Amino acid sequence: MNLGVVCGSFHREEVEKMLQFATEEANSKNWKITEVAWVPGSMEAPLALDRMLSREEIQGAVVLGIIERGETDHGLVMGQSVTSSVIDLQIKHNKPVGLGIIGPGAAPEHIDPRLEPHARAAVGAVVAMSE
Repeated sequence: MNLGVVCGSFHREEVEKMLQFATEEANSKNWKITEVAWVPGSMEAPLALDRMLSREEIQGAVVLGIIERGETDHGLVMGQSVTSSVIDLQIKHNKPVGLGIIGPGAAPEHIDPRLEPHARAAVGAVVAMSE
């Protein structure tokens, strides 16, 4: 089974770690990551996801990223909007999507401990919904 991954590049170093954990998890479940799309931030993730899911050879996808806590509600609004779009896209394409976005509202000290569990859980959700 082929898995696509959309990665937010705003926290590139951390998201690269998430991608490695997602790759390990996919391999352990007999899935293969065949496409990775890097986007500038969370707002661009739904467009990349839509393009990815429209490809017949992609059976599911995960979205990885981090939305930190800021001084305004911008991150909260982005998190809600992106999550809503991701849900709509998995229904539109009838393909499972795992949401591996840390936040919104993540404090810097909360990011590192969540990299592995969020990435692995996102892949696990896709696998579970495909069975």
